[in-house]
Amino acid sequence: MANRRLITLLAFATVYLVWGSSYLAIRVGVQDLPPALFAGVRFIFAGLLLGTYARLTGQAFPVTAREWKTIIVVGLLLMAGGNGLVVWGEQWVPSGLTALIVASVALWIAYFGTLGPRGEALTPRSIGGLTLGFSGVTVLLAPSGAEFSYEQLRGEVAVAVGAMLWAAGTIYARRRKPRTPAIMSAAMQMFSGGVLLCALGLAGGEVSRWVWTSNGMLSLAYLTIFASCLAYSAYVWLMHAVTPAQLGTYAYVNPAIAVVLGNRLLGESLSWIEITGMLIILAGVVLVSTAPRHVKALPADAPP
Repeated sequence: MANRRLITLLAFATVYLVWGSSYLAIRVGVQDLPPALFAGVRFIFAGLLLGTYARLTGQAFPVTAREWKTIIVVGLLLMAGGNGLVVWGEQWVPSGLTALIVASVALWIAYFGTLGPRGEALTPRSIGGLTLGFSGVTVLLAPSGAEFSYEQLRGEVAVAVGAMLWAAGTIYARRRKPRTPAIMSAAMQMFSGGVLLCALGLAGGEVSRWVWTSNGMLSLAYLTIFASCLAYSAYVWLMHAVTPAQLGTYAYVNPAIAVVLGNRLLGESLSWIEITGMLIILAGVVLVSTAPRHVKALPADAPP
């Protein structure tokens, strides 16, 4: 019992610290590495590493066309769309602010989860949380301050769209319920998303912008090994070891860590408007994450 508790604590610490610091690593890396190739190379290598581990532990590759379709669609939505837009946006958006916008993933998941015959009906607390949270996102995206630039606004909008795509991919995966083991499924998702990102980078002429610097390579290695492989594996383990409410705490712990690291290591700071938006978003995420769940009644002819 004590050993399981220790493993749980270590898994939470890994998810909190590694994913919380990944925004800092992206911000550092994207200064020297072009965004699409940066993200694409990361996911290709992470997919190969996780896929090798999955095979060595006896996990099989997907075998049906339906499984491959699900994995490719999820990989495109999460890795290419969700993370790709976050990396692109961080060319101009500070890491801490990026993490705060990405916290809206929890809000989008709650909203998309209501759609369809198998959707979960919103409770008054969920509705209040969604309203509050999206109001906070609006505050963050509203132009303000003397240092405002349209490039940063464009980056912030890209990050917000990326958060929406990540949530859409998450709900799509839940509804499709792939039979492929979790680690192998994640590996193939990363690989497929990485291939598309690299293709976009090559088509966009990013090769000439690739600069071999120590900061860029360290960021790439950190994101590949720790953020994609280690932290994701810890997250998968926690999915089966703790309650959804406990697991969902990363949605508001990670932004706090990202803000602190961005301030301490990169000198980033938040304006009072951004701090207000942060508090509003986090309050909305807490409400949504702790709201009771009510699944809609299925019609008589609904598929199982």
